[in-house]
Amino acid sequence: MKYKIVNGLVFQEDGFFKSESVYMCDGRIVSKEAYLAASETETLWDAAGGYVIPGLTDIHFHGCMGSDCCDGTAEAFRTIAEYELRQGVTSITPATMTMSEEVLSRICRCARDYFHTDGADLCGLYMEGPFISPAKKGAQNEKYIRSADTEMLTRLQKISGGMIRIVAIAPETKGAMDFIRQNSGSVRVSLAHTTADYDTAREALACGASQLTHMYNAMMPFSHRAPGPIGAAADSRHCMVELICDGVHIHPAAVRTTFKIFGDDRIILISDSMRATGLEDGQYDLGGQTVLVKGNLAVLEDGTIAGSATNLMDCMRTAVRDMGIPLASAVKCAAVNPAKAIGLFDEYGSLTPGKYANVVVLNQDLELKMVFHHQGKVCVGTA
Repeated sequence: MKYKIVNGLVFQEDGFFKSESVYMCDGRIVSKEAYLAASETETLWDAAGGYVIPGLTDIHFHGCMGSDCCDGTAEAFRTIAEYELRQGVTSITPATMTMSEEVLSRICRCARDYFHTDGADLCGLYMEGPFISPAKKGAQNEKYIRSADTEMLTRLQKISGGMIRIVAIAPETKGAMDFIRQNSGSVRVSLAHTTADYDTAREALACGASQLTHMYNAMMPFSHRAPGPIGAAADSRHCMVELICDGVHIHPAAVRTTFKIFGDDRIILISDSMRATGLEDGQYDLGGQTVLVKGNLAVLEDGTIAGSATNLMDCMRTAVRDMGIPLASAVKCAAVNPAKAIGLFDEYGSLTPGKYANVVVLNQDLELKMVFHHQGKVCVGTA
């Protein structure tokens, strides 16, 4: 089967939109010439003046629809993947929590063995904890926090079959700098849940760390005399930063300022969503702790924000509609940059011929019209 999308404003890899057609054949984006040469049956889709963008990649979220990565079951991964695909999030690296090595091993084993063609592609795991600071634990379980441990990471990576793509760490903790030096060549190291000051964070970034986990949250704030890890990231051109644009975690003015400082080449939009996403308000859990959800707000019983209840597509819409971020920049930060961060931009993240045919069509109000997945799944939106 081959598909052609016409009458759309198509996102370009360099961050602009262009009026043109998109051609897909055998699960790949192809050139017009290759499309015409293919003998498969043609299916034509009319974008009707809407936007044609790459499927989004959420590199940091925990769950949705009542399931969580830390459930460590194939059923949970399937539920998560199917929901994300329906939202236009076509590739995912769900995040673990600060838990015991036994639980983390089970999750890694499940990720290694997972295979399912009717949902978003499981591209890896994001290891958020246990190498963090108790003082900035946020919604992480302090019981399982431990010092940086390369041997533990090696064991888990072996069990996962190489699925761990990002590891979060507080650089001021015991052994953290050595850990970063030892492992930044094989996994992406992100500074997180940290009390680090500017100098410590800058040293960690010089040692090989290259990302800030949900920037502004669970770290020291930026100020004119103590710029902290945010200032260190701004001064380290190789460092990318995660933003949760759910309308709860970060004020719109702070989001706009972040884009002015970092530019849309260095920002990764994430959802950080937990299992309540897609469900009604109520009581849920995250990493074994009770979470109360009302609207977009998810908090522990003591009031600590505990992830989000918003998927990445909605976060991207919020960034555009409510925070004044240009659509092209928001798409770049939700599709291009995350694919680059996890080392998969050769297959994901843009509509360049040769890449997987993961394509989303939005109408002019940014509502979902269609999701194409390279495994052959086509989801029809409500717009």
